[in-house]
Amino acid sequence: MKYNFLLDTDSYKVSHWLQYPPGTEGMFSYVESRGGRYPATLFFGLQYILKHDLAHPVEAWMVEEAKEFYTAHGEPFNEAGWNYIVRELGGKLPIRIRAVPEGTVVPVHNVLMTVESTDPQVFWLVSWLETLLLRVWYPVTVATQSWYLRQAIYDALVRTADNPDGEIGFKLHDFGARGVSSCESSGIGGMAHLVSFSGSDTVQGVAYANHYYHHPMAGFSIPAAEHSTMTAWGRSREEAAYRNMLEQFAKPGSSVAVVSDSYDIWHAVENLWGGSLRQEVLDSGATVVIRPDSGNPAVVVSRILKILDDRFGSTTNSKGYKVLNAVRVIQGDGMNPETIVEVLEAIAKLGFSASNIAFGMGGALLQQVNRDTQKFAYKCSLVRIDGKDIPVLKDPATDPGKRSKPGRLDLVEHNGEFQTIVLPVANPSRESQLETVYENGKIVREYSLERVRQRAGAR
Repeated sequence: MKYNFLLDTDSYKVSHWLQYPPGTEGMFSYVESRGGRYPATLFFGLQYILKHDLAHPVEAWMVEEAKEFYTAHGEPFNEAGWNYIVRELGGKLPIRIRAVPEGTVVPVHNVLMTVESTDPQVFWLVSWLETLLLRVWYPVTVATQSWYLRQAIYDALVRTADNPDGEIGFKLHDFGARGVSSCESSGIGGMAHLVSFSGSDTVQGVAYANHYYHHPMAGFSIPAAEHSTMTAWGRSREEAAYRNMLEQFAKPGSSVAVVSDSYDIWHAVENLWGGSLRQEVLDSGATVVIRPDSGNPAVVVSRILKILDDRFGSTTNSKGYKVLNAVRVIQGDGMNPETIVEVLEAIAKLGFSASNIAFGMGGALLQQVNRDTQKFAYKCSLVRIDGKDIPVLKDPATDPGKRSKPGRLDLVEHNGEFQTIVLPVANPSRESQLETVYENGKIVREYSLERVRQRAGAR
């Protein structure tokens, strides 16, 4: 199927142009996080949506295809309105979108972006776009979760490591490509993770970040084993499988990761890596990263670190914590925001620095989030009827948490804190924190990933 912007909406949106009051000629809506798991959100991903979906003009074939579809589907299609956009506006959408700069961390219950019409004949476009634009919840939520995880891991590094800033970028690796619902999801979610970290095995996420956010190489990986490349050697040749990894990839200054629980992780760590292969590991000049993939994460990692310390030794850093010689551990199985903290706390109690551990997250990173994780909403807050601006809102008696904001909204910074206000205001000295990013069919502002990272505090 060739992508048709007119089919990228909810069915009921198609009839809404007939439902507004007579004389309606303008509309203003906004997006906010109404709360959720985290007290703030890191805004990211709108640029992808704009470039992928809204940077291209509406064409006549789209209108014809949509007319045929919606007529058969049972909805009253606004053929005249869409043809007006094609013929009179050159296919460019008469919409203005303003948003907080990407990478900005904003407390919940604040406006993050606004959408308003610029042509009275097709004001209803503001509502039509809700389906597409509200999907920004996904990259925002993934970016937010990774940002908070970065803070948790960084705090552990500050307490137990000598170089927190030099290590943090590769402490949480994206393993999520196979755990998401689509290739596009892996691209969008994987890209969002890269705001706060630089390690990823989600190829589409790196490619999306490179392409949509102007980066030469947004994420990095290392050679790593999977179970098939180990079990293909057979149980009796487990040592040979590990030795092959050393011969192929263990070069001075390099890193190689080897999953080691295909059979007995304790035998592998104590008798193979820490026994028959120990000298080869040391002589290689590489860092060998042992990956367990089953069991209770905090218990397994703690025991592995103790065995590796016994076999390879360690140094004590300036914070008084042990750092292993030549080897490290990466834990990817069962990782989520809670278990990552559990592992960090467990190894610190044993006297091991967070320098010894890295984490991988799969489905929990890119898939186990939804729009309600941060309670995202896109709501109309103002309409213009017969030349008069009228604030509007919803205020359901059954759920005060869903009360929306009325008026033409803006985001300002006051005394170092973000504040949502209604325009016009008596004090114009407060500078708006929203920037126009899209206007009348054109993207008018873009951000590089490097700038987004700087704004998020990841650089």
